[in-house]
Amino acid sequence: MSLQNKIIKTLGVRSAINTKEEICKIINFLKNYLLHHKKIRSLVLGISGGQDSTLAGKLCQLAISELRNYTGRNDYKFIALRLPYGNQIDEQDCQDALSFIQPDSHISVNIKNAVLASEQSLKDAGIFLSDFLKGNEKARERMKVQYSIAGINNGIVVGTGHAAEAVTGFFTKYGDSGTDINPLFQLNKRQIKKILKNMHCPKHLYLKKPTADLEDNYPSKEDELVLGVSYNMIDDYLEGKHIDIKYTAIIEKLYLKTKHKRHLPINIFDDFKSIIA
Repeated sequence: MSLQNKIIKTLGVRSAINTKEEICKIINFLKNYLLHHKKIRSLVLGISGGQDSTLAGKLCQLAISELRNYTGRNDYKFIALRLPYGNQIDEQDCQDALSFIQPDSHISVNIKNAVLASEQSLKDAGIFLSDFLKGNEKARERMKVQYSIAGINNGIVVGTGHAAEAVTGFFTKYGDSGTDINPLFQLNKRQIKKILKNMHCPKHLYLKKPTADLEDNYPSKEDELVLGVSYNMIDDYLEGKHIDIKYTAIIEKLYLKTKHKRHLPINIFDDFKSIIA
């Protein structure tokens, strides 16, 4: 089996999806998880204004609404979080996403003071963070806030991780990857956009260029510029299509290089030689 086919099998990506069926499948997945874990009463998710959190948020709200109707319990809720670092350039997109999602509850926590305090504590110890590492601090601070709010509300943290992100390792370890449940895991970017369009999401949101927006020196730098390959090319690869060997090499190198990000902490029983750091 080729590495491409192994990756596709591991990530569970399909070459085509039925959007309505996929929406129902994800909503049922979320509902069944909460019904099984009876003490969980809320879903918590950070809303960034991008495609992934917009879709995950909308599906969470629909799942919670259906769960309330099914159980007759009004204590189920979806909590949408805004976690900006100072003033976010695309804040209007975030507000538009919230208007589309219509969450039960909306909380805003600005993480800038916490990140700056952490950075200063390290400086006091003679440790100076690069702009890249400071970006990781931002992602991990957001993870911390989400878990604090989930803990207060008998909730779980919902992730926005998907196959195009997983294959490239384009996420912060124990940052945006630090979640309890990932309803978009099996989807690629093209499929996420297709579902959002089907759900009548505002066009400027589902066509928005993806950006992690973590580095101070490169605000809103597009993911594709960082990765060196387009999401369309990544999606073609994940759908089993033959793509230019140059881009196949980029994708597979990223996959192997970031294998450690998709692995639980190494223990004594693991074959650590197979985990590339």
